[in-house]
Amino acid sequence: MSLRHHLLRGCLAMAAVTSTAVLSAGEGKSEVLYTLKTQCSLKGEPAKACVVEAVNQGESTLYRHKIGDDVMTIRVRDQPVRMDLWSKDLKAWTSLKRAEARLSTNTMCFNGMDLCAVNPNYLNSILQNHAQVMKGRDHVMVHFGSDGRVDASCYDDGCDVVRK
Repeated sequence: MSLRHHLLRGCLAMAAVTSTAVLSAGEGKSEVLYTLKTQCSLKGEPAKACVVEAVNQGESTLYRHKIGDDVMTIRVRDQPVRMDLWSKDLKAWTSLKRAEARLSTNTMCFNGMDLCAVNPNYLNSILQNHAQVMKGRDHVMVHFGSDGRVDASCYDDGCDVVRK
């Protein structure tokens, strides 16, 4: 598995859930991969306790976050890699714009500060498993095109270029 794919999976592990209806809407059997109690924030607000649940469903993995009364879901599809956010208002999947990780704070965020979560175990495993690539790096970002596919990835100061 490439580092970019590994980071995408980790970034998604920090994503969120809408409802049980979303899980049962897709085809195939659902399987809970893991549940994580951590800290999350929405729209740049202060962090609160949250629960992240990763669910394998058919050809997708759903990452659900429950933050207080808010529940969000991010879907990851592998062929090709795409990331989508469930819109409760539209009742449809919408493509993410970007996902990023800040290693020094163990934080992963989606679409800027729309959804952020702390996952030190996962980010530390990236540092350990990819020590040479990650040495001296702190910020990693993946940008998605309008179709949800990865169109750019960057590290540290290079991410300023991707944001333009």
